Amino acid sequence: MALKVAVNGFGRIGRMVFRVAFHNPDIEVVAINDLTDTSTLAHLLKYDSVHG
Repeated sequence: MALKVAVNGFGRIGRMVFRVAFHNPDIEVVAINDLTDTSTLAHLLKYDSVHG
């Protein structure tokens, strides 16, 4: 049974938490709360110039 996690804010730290959770089968991200639209958030996650 995976630990269910919601990320509040998808800034620098939120994206790092998501990356760690994404690669860990014991953690399931069930929600991401942010004011920005989803296409921009996906772009920031895909093309992160700081953490790759």
